Amino acid sequence: MGGVIELMVLMLIIAVFAFAPLGYFIYMYTMKNGEPFGDIEPHGDSESALLNNVARIIEMVRHKIGK
Repeated sequence: MGGVIELMVLMLIIAVFAFAPLGYFIYMYTMKNGEPFGDIEPHGDSESALLNNVARIIEMVRHKIGK
């Protein structure tokens, strides 16, 4: 009977560690009025060197194809 209790305690400890990130995410999501990571910028509004370079390359290709 002691083995069953030890196994149950071990499984409970594993379950706590397995579901802790989910519980933390739910806690943070409810604390910030539906914004789990606080105020973040919407995608596409921020300037990025990579996006600027890709846009420049696309414009160069369009310019060469248009000639």
